[in-house]
Amino acid sequence: MNRTPEKDPQDWTTGDEPMTGPQESYLHTLAQEAGEEVPAELTKVEASQLIDRLQEKTGRGS
Repeated sequence: MNRTPEKDPQDWTTGDEPMTGPQESYLHTLAQEAGEEVPAELTKVEASQLIDRLQEKTGRGS
């Protein structure tokens, strides 16, 4: 049984807020490994979606 169910980022009530510091830091790490740039001014939802995509691209995803 999963005790920490994940919510779809589109359902986050704070999803339209600016990305968090940890999201930004991790995104820069992933983007550097993937040879991509991180767009400025991402929301939490956009950052989460980009993290998912870059994790797949870099092999860091689960």
